Amino acid sequence: MAAAAYAVDQGTKNWAVHSLQSGDQVPLIGNVLTLTLVRNPGAAFSTATGATPVLSVIAILALATVLYFSRRLGSPLWAMGLGFLLAGIAGNLTDRLFRAPGPFQGHVIDFLMLPHWPVFNVADICINIAAGVIILQAFRGVSIDGGRHTPEEPAPDELAADEPLADGSGGSGASS
Repeated sequence: MAAAAYAVDQGTKNWAVHSLQSGDQVPLIGNVLTLTLVRNPGAAFSTATGATPVLSVIAILALATVLYFSRRLGSPLWAMGLGFLLAGIAGNLTDRLFRAPGPFQGHVIDFLMLPHWPVFNVADICINIAAGVIILQAFRGVSIDGGRHTPEEPAPDELAADEPLADGSGGSGASS
């Protein structure tokens, strides 16, 4: 799945570079989705535009981290989440490494625009899907290996004051 999402990202970016001119706005779905070519040297929302080499190194570290944790996968939903995350990170990293103006300085190709939202690409969509899946799995208590986290039994000193103890007395410690 990661390879397929990565291929879609790179294919659509290559199409955008060869088919769109900077500044053009081509309506795709009325005013809801527009195609426009933007070369983004920064991160999300065009932040850190002067830190492209740093963003590239962070992306390499993130890619290595995802690959490391993917060795423990035991849940199909976690596999999907990490697959999308891997595709998204790799897609934008590829731009930073191989697109103009040069290695570790390349601009990410963005071309999808919604009203009142920054221009984005398929890799960004993948990263957002991954974030949703990871949050869902965390709320469900499913670990990366597929196991479930269950609440542990409270220690005796954590019992409420009015909760009876094993000997039948109250938990407040006061004798009656």
